[in-house]
Amino acid sequence: MRLKKYNKSIGMLSLIAGTVLLSGCDMVLMNPKGAIGVEQRTLIITAIALMLIVVVPVIFMAFAFAWKYRASNKDAKYSPNWAHSNKIEAVVWTIPIIIIAILGTITWKTTHELDPFKPIVTDKKPMTIEVVSLDWKWLFLYPDQRIATVNSLTVPIGAPLRFELTSGSVMTAFFIPQLGGMIYTMNGMVTQLNLRGDHVGTYKGLASQFSGDGFPDMMFDTNVVSQVDFSNWAANAAKSDQVLDEASYEQLAAQSVETTPKTYRLADPELFGKIASQHIPPAPGPQLSENKSRPERGASHAH
Repeated sequence: MRLKKYNKSIGMLSLIAGTVLLSGCDMVLMNPKGAIGVEQRTLIITAIALMLIVVVPVIFMAFAFAWKYRASNKDAKYSPNWAHSNKIEAVVWTIPIIIIAILGTITWKTTHELDPFKPIVTDKKPMTIEVVSLDWKWLFLYPDQRIATVNSLTVPIGAPLRFELTSGSVMTAFFIPQLGGMIYTMNGMVTQLNLRGDHVGTYKGLASQFSGDGFPDMMFDTNVVSQVDFSNWAANAAKSDQVLDEASYEQLAAQSVETTPKTYRLADPELFGKIASQHIPPAPGPQLSENKSRPERGASHAH
């Protein structure tokens, strides 16, 4: 008997552990390090709490009814002809309507407040960072500092960050979970995202949409540093021997997985505009292996 109970307990624990592992969530969204991330966490918690107002009583009643109306309970009232109750109808309709109304109001309000195009209200001047998604790496351009980096983003603490994003290949999505916000990058288009890092540290950024073989490695570090450290870093980066211009960009845009972050001196401050306007043609995207038939690019890949 003890062995049977032990095996049942192990089975339940295994099921719970497997569910947690398969969820793929490491809870970084619940540990925000920026103003937008904090607002999004509040929205998530509020929405979950409102939904639990319905979920928790339903779960409780499921067990309570099963216990009360079990076969061995002879005192439970049996009403085979019962069909309707105005009180029950009022409860099961009124509560969900109220919750939906509250959720709808919150969603309407936060949709406008957390619009990725909406600048963060602050007395500090926003810093513009241009982002280009490539196969399979991230290129960050700092037009004011005349520097560029690959798979490494460094920003000063507390500064409002104005990201302008495009793709030099296929569509993907830019996401720094602990700073908040996710936005798609598409070739021939420019999207915007406004964020802010409020705590010094290194936070993971990633591509959140599949974009080919190297997608799992398409990640980058976001380094939030002091203003002094950022100024020193930018000054040193501007002296880099590696220069990023149109020719070196075309080499960088070739499909590859970059395991080591790179720093460039930005020789062409208009490079992002040339990429976004397709003055520099976008890369063809993931290719089929040689042993498979390859369709005509003009018919299958329109930009």
